[in-house]
Amino acid sequence: MSVLLCREIDHHALAALLQRFGLQLHILADEAPIPGSWFGEPEAGIIGQDIYLRGDTPVHSALHESCHVICMDGVRRRQLHTNAGGDYDEENAVNYLEITLACQLPEVGYARILADMDAWGYSFRLGSAQAWFEQDASDARAWLQDQGLLNAQGQPTWRLRA
Repeated sequence: MSVLLCREIDHHALAALLQRFGLQLHILADEAPIPGSWFGEPEAGIIGQDIYLRGDTPVHSALHESCHVICMDGVRRRQLHTNAGGDYDEENAVNYLEITLACQLPEVGYARILADMDAWGYSFRLGSAQAWFEQDASDARAWLQDQGLLNAQGQPTWRLRA
């Protein structure tokens, strides 16, 4: 299965979603270098509050890197260039928020983001992104709520971590 690419969704909807957090989306020409890409092209890049992608960037990569920016504290965000860093708990929170935000994009949604995460090779101890999200991610949700990034109903608060 191939993963959903950014050229296959409405990039205006993605930009609007990220703008709610104060993130700026930069869509680059095909084959252009992607600044701030940790995994290399075509994966998304992050520098400060700027997200860089091309049409061949996987949607899950754009969301994942954006969620790193959202979940890191302000000190790290101001110094951010390429490597999001963070610890185990923050990485789990990034994965949880990635799934939550995918549900805000009609062309992506819950089932597709989970399938794409599995296809790309995300590793979860229960064997799949869906099993992790539904059965083993309460700590990630709690972390996001403790940081003020999700409300009590599990919906985004549209804030960056302080």
